[in-house]
Amino acid sequence: DPVCEIVRELIEEFPGVKARLIICSEPLGPNAKISTLIHLERAASHDFLAVSDADVCTPKDFLANAIQPLADSGVGLVNSFYRFANPATLPMHWEAIAVNADFWSQVLQSQALKPLNFALGAAMVIRRETLKQSGGFETVVHVLADDYQLGNQIARAGKRIVLSPVTVDCREAAKDFRQIWNHQLRWARTIRVCKPVAYFFTVLGNATLWPLLWTLYLAITTGADPKLMFLPLLVFWPIRMFSALNLQEKMAETLLHYRFFWLIPVKDLLGVALWLAAFLGNRVQWKDQTFRVGKNGELIPVNPSGTEPTKVQC
Repeated sequence: DPVCEIVRELIEEFPGVKARLIICSEPLGPNAKISTLIHLERAASHDFLAVSDADVCTPKDFLANAIQPLADSGVGLVNSFYRFANPATLPMHWEAIAVNADFWSQVLQSQALKPLNFALGAAMVIRRETLKQSGGFETVVHVLADDYQLGNQIARAGKRIVLSPVTVDCREAAKDFRQIWNHQLRWARTIRVCKPVAYFFTVLGNATLWPLLWTLYLAITTGADPKLMFLPLLVFWPIRMFSALNLQEKMAETLLHYRFFWLIPVKDLLGVALWLAAFLGNRVQWKDQTFRVGKNGELIPVNPSGTEPTKVQC
């Protein structure tokens, strides 16, 4: 990995900084991210652990702000909202609507109904003691929704999960439609595994699907007034457009997304296809690997030939 040489150069350039390069080569489970975190947690030397995804860029004041809620012993984990900061292709702008407009507002709606019982894995801070009490990273190394399961274990242990006021950026290389589709499908099947009933009813909130079906119904119904036929679309679509654009502006803190306003109904209709696909299969693509998602959310690697690895009892 070429980044290793960069790290070595930084360590040499700043000898006064306590830093070292750790190679986490031994796989400890199918979830590569959690496997790496197990290695790193063993090497960590402090009581608080900050965890972030590989594509996350945090502001300079992230740690100063994110650690403050942990002064309350009742708080078990602090996590951050994240925004898609650099959509470079049309499919990435589609995903940006899902992340920067819809996702964070849905999380806040969920929090308004009941305390958070899951974590957002992009960037979070946790006490080492709390992590051990919840079973540690080892308990989620075999599951797909590691952040959800980890947060759920902490919540069930009686600790609160809170949101940091600091938003972090997710920055990715340019991706085509297939890559974005696989990414979104993995998310959809992750949520479906975690909350199957709640996820089933999410389709009811699709603000493009139902006005469109209403319009089609009026179009094929005899005696429908042509002047009233498009009324559902004329009423509900502008509301959906304004809401999504406004939410995206608040999260992304930019107006560049306004020129892609027409992608909002496209995203909603593709969301219906993703919703269906989430229930019609159990395979996900994670980087260059294919997995089957088990009944309880466990990750089962699938060989390139399409078969699962042979289970050997020792």
